[in-house]
Amino acid sequence: MKWRIKVKPNSNKDKIEKTGDLDYRVHITDPAVDGKANAYLIKFLAEFFCVPKSSVLLQKGQTSQYKMVEIDISEEAFNHKIQSL
Repeated sequence: MKWRIKVKPNSNKDKIEKTGDLDYRVHITDPAVDGKANAYLIKFLAEFFCVPKSSVLLQKGQTSQYKMVEIDISEEAFNHKIQSL
């Protein structure tokens, strides 16, 4: 499942926020320094979707706030988790 998100590093707490019909912002507490935010993003998304970290791949946006991530999860399971927000 491919998912386009905007990441807000250095936030007060970790959370996923729906900002539009298909737009989501992911807030993470780690700062955007030396790739720490990307590593933490992968860990956070893996925990949120209950998959191993190896099932979350950052495809695009390594140095941008806008990222394309691929999560090895069925569309049904993805939608179920997202609707719980």
